[in-house]
Amino acid sequence: MSDTVNIRELNNLVASKSDFIGIITHGMDSTIVGQKHLIESLIIALLSNGHVLLEGVPGLAKTLAIKTLAQLIDAKYSRIQFTPDLLPADVVGTMVYSVKDESFKVKKGPIFANFVLADEINRAPAKVQSALLEAMQERQVTIGDSTFALDEPFMVMATQNPIEQEGTYPLPEAQVDRFLMKVIIGYPNREEEKLIIRQNISHEHKPVKALLNPQEIIEAQGIVEQIYVDEKIEKYIVDLVFATRFPAEYGLNDLTGIIAFGASPRASISLARAARAYAFIHQRGYVIPEDVIAVSHDVLRHRIGVTYEAEANNINTDEIITEILDKVQVP
Repeated sequence: MSDTVNIRELNNLVASKSDFIGIITHGMDSTIVGQKHLIESLIIALLSNGHVLLEGVPGLAKTLAIKTLAQLIDAKYSRIQFTPDLLPADVVGTMVYSVKDESFKVKKGPIFANFVLADEINRAPAKVQSALLEAMQERQVTIGDSTFALDEPFMVMATQNPIEQEGTYPLPEAQVDRFLMKVIIGYPNREEEKLIIRQNISHEHKPVKALLNPQEIIEAQGIVEQIYVDEKIEKYIVDLVFATRFPAEYGLNDLTGIIAFGASPRASISLARAARAYAFIHQRGYVIPEDVIAVSHDVLRHRIGVTYEAEANNINTDEIITEILDKVQVP
């Protein structure tokens, strides 16, 4: 009975504290046409205190989305354009010698913001990507002998162009795994494209006003961490992840020659965190299987390696995840 009371209390708490989701969604809809999945994914990552990797061709409002989100929350936003000649110091900062004081002073880089857009992340070499890695994972930056904690909330949204591969450095698996979600952005439909043209040629864009503050987001993140995950849901998450590692055990024999490596334990954690955030958005104090299913593709697609055989047959990770979701028993 105590569990029932707790769930009821959690439902009431979530209902009373989730009003701002509508405010953010409405605020972003007024600036960005369509891209509902992109907006929802950003909110899930924000509530889960995670990072997002966006893949899509240029011009799909990826940059505009995170800039608008930062403006709505009255948070500090910075954009880093990744290029082959970028250095780690250009991202995290460096020590600068002051002639006046005859000492070195820390000059902080653009990573010191609440929302960081790492534009075309795969254009920078591994050394720069690893500098970003510490900030994403440890929520801190080391410059010289000093370590600085990053402000909360802190979210990295990285973009990469799937078409143009010339002069790019593929992200190492260890870094890709640090992203809570990898979201594939598609083209708008005909009506949305007409509206985009109309807005841009008539300059109908309304200025974005700050409607929230960072503290409200931090409080919401705390509530998301309280959302109840039943043992059956935990088992379901583990089954989904284990099916990527040992597909034959789940009757997925056709995937054994297609999956090169399965999802890491970080995938299980990310599925639980993202499912909690999804439940919060839908004003529930507990996670249901549908929440896990809804976030599975975005959480798992970058954590499964495919073999050459799969690539030769044009089989991608999304198809593998769909097959796993169809086969693994839902609680």
